[in-house]
Amino acid sequence: LPDGVNISKEARSAISRAASVFVLYATSCANNFAMKGKRKTLNAGDVLSAMEEMEFQRFVAPLKESLEVYRREQKGKKEARKDKDKKADSEEQDKSREEENDDDDERMEEEEQNDEEEVDN
Repeated sequence: LPDGVNISKEARSAISRAASVFVLYATSCANNFAMKGKRKTLNAGDVLSAMEEMEFQRFVAPLKESLEVYRREQKGKKEARKDKDKKADSEEQDKSREEENDDDDERMEEEEQNDEEEVDN
């Protein structure tokens, strides 16, 4: 809202109720598309189709753009988690290898000591 604009409590309440009714109506329309597709879960396509059916075509393009931005962000987060998990797995494997090498070194030292003791006897 522009600076200096005041909204009465009654107007805020009316806008809030109108927004709730809009969301319920859009959800109902989207649910119809999901049911036509024999699905119980609404998806983004259902919502976009509902917006067109409700004659809000001018919102479809901005919604699609927002959806693409959201999907790119989620993909980036998913890839970052994958990279982090790979790094953690790699570090874990390196640590396991180091422990195995340490165990091998200890065994070899024990064997050398045993061989030396046998030679001494």
